[in-house]
Amino acid sequence: MRVGVVTFPGSLDDVDARRAVSIGGNEAVALWHGDEDLKGVDAVVLPGGFSYGDYLRCGAISRFAPVMTSVIEAAGKGMPVLGICNGFQILCESHLLPGALIRNDHRRFVCVDQRLRMERVDTPWTSAYAPGQEVTIVLKNGEGGFVADEHTLDLLEGEGRVVARYLDGNPNGSLRDIAGISNERGNVVGLMPHPEHAVEDLTGPGTDGLGFFTSLVEHAFAGASA
Repeated sequence: MRVGVVTFPGSLDDVDARRAVSIGGNEAVALWHGDEDLKGVDAVVLPGGFSYGDYLRCGAISRFAPVMTSVIEAAGKGMPVLGICNGFQILCESHLLPGALIRNDHRRFVCVDQRLRMERVDTPWTSAYAPGQEVTIVLKNGEGGFVADEHTLDLLEGEGRVVARYLDGNPNGSLRDIAGISNERGNVVGLMPHPEHAVEDLTGPGTDGLGFFTSLVEHAFAGASA
C-alpha cells in the first residue's frame, strides 16, 4: 500500500514513521501540511512531534491545515488513518476521534518503554496482533492523558473501540488506562505510544510496533481477495 506520512511544522517523527512504513512492506509517501493533495495514497499516518509548536492546544492548529481537509474527507470514506502521539491529538481536535489528550497528571514529560495490551485487533492497523497480546512500545509525551466524559468512555468500552491499554501502571493519567482508541468503523486509530520506534531491534525495545505497519499489507491482501 502507498502510505502518506504528513509533515507539519514541528513534526519530529515523520522520517521515523516513513521508515517504519517501508520496513512494514509498504511504500512511504511524504505529504506536506500545506497541500490538500494526498497524492493518491491508500492510507495516512499523522506522526508525532509538536505540530505548530503545540500552540493553543496540542493539535489545535494542525486541525485546520489544508492537508487535514483531505484527510478528514478520505477518512469519512473509509481510508485508514493512524495518528501517533501528536497525531492522536490532531485526530481528536479534528473530531475524527472522541475525547482529548491533556497534560500528564504528574506534570512531567515521560519517555519509557511501555507495556501495552492490544484489545481491538480487527482494524487495518492492528490485525497483525492477537487479542490480548502484550507488547512493549516506546512512549514519550507531555500531554498524553486521554480524557472523555463517562458516557463516551462507556461507549468506547461497550463498542470495543479501545485499541490498546497501558499495563504495569498508568504513565500519564489516561482514564481507564486507555493508550489508543478507534472510530466505530475501525479505519481511524489514535495511539499515544510510538510504534514507529519499535520496528528494529537495533534502535528500540524490540519490534513489537511493527504490526501496526504490517497490518496494512494484510488489509490490502484481504481487500484484494474479497
